[in-house]
Amino acid sequence: MAEADFDNLSSLEKDAFGLSRAAVLLDQARENDDAAALTNALNHNLEIWVAIRTFVSKEDNAVPADVRDNLLKLGQYVAEVTFKSAEGLSASDIASLVNINLQISEGLLEGAAS
Repeated sequence: MAEADFDNLSSLEKDAFGLSRAAVLLDQARENDDAAALTNALNHNLEIWVAIRTFVSKEDNAVPADVRDNLLKLGQYVAEVTFKSAEGLSASDIASLVNINLQISEGLLEGAAS
């Protein structure tokens, strides 16, 4: 995506794009069996989830409590899986991270369309 196009996205669309991009990077690293790319993709994904957890943890956010709690739990899961990387992640671990990102991205876009 061109930088000018990215600048025209809403905040929710940018978040959805970031999650989708992280999912693609994780999936490509897994498919190519590239340990360095996987480490970079995991770090990038974790940064996104730290930002999500930070945002939903703020008391002044407008996120409903049940959604906030779910995002916090997912963020914790993402962190736990990411830190397993030193021990070696399974393909199903990586697939779960990819699926979480894609589902949350889809939810953000559906929410933006409503």
